[in-house]
Amino acid sequence: MNIANNAGVGAATSAAQDPTAGAAQMLLLKKALDSQAAVAASLIQAIPQPPLATEGLVGRNLNTLA
Repeated sequence: MNIANNAGVGAATSAAQDPTAGAAQMLLLKKALDSQAAVAASLIQAIPQPPLATEGLVGRNLNTLA
């Protein structure tokens, strides 16, 4: 088996030869993920809370057993 033809090995060796480019790419990836997390959090916060039940049996009482 020749590991030189493996794309992952080639990417790892090129990243090891130029650590500055790899660090810049990791910083860019981290910023992109942080941005996506912020957008997802704002979308979740924008969802309105469901109203509480005012009539009927479902959602008005809490039944617990010890």
